[in-house]
Amino acid sequence: MSALKKQIAGNHYSYFVIQPIEFITQNNLPFIEGNVIKYVCRWKEKGGVEDLDKAIHYIELLKELKT
Repeated sequence: MSALKKQIAGNHYSYFVIQPIEFITQNNLPFIEGNVIKYVCRWKEKGGVEDLDKAIHYIELLKELKT
């Protein structure tokens, strides 16, 4: 079985045409930007507002570390 078809703990990524990890890797996004994508994509199906808070935190980190 392809690792992209396998998900541990939930199915919150199965709703997408391509998984966030595919988008992140195909576009060579760095770690912080990748996490923003991941949390914004899954918030409705997995972590709710907490995932949006995580995305915001990563954006704050990006602003602090990269500016």
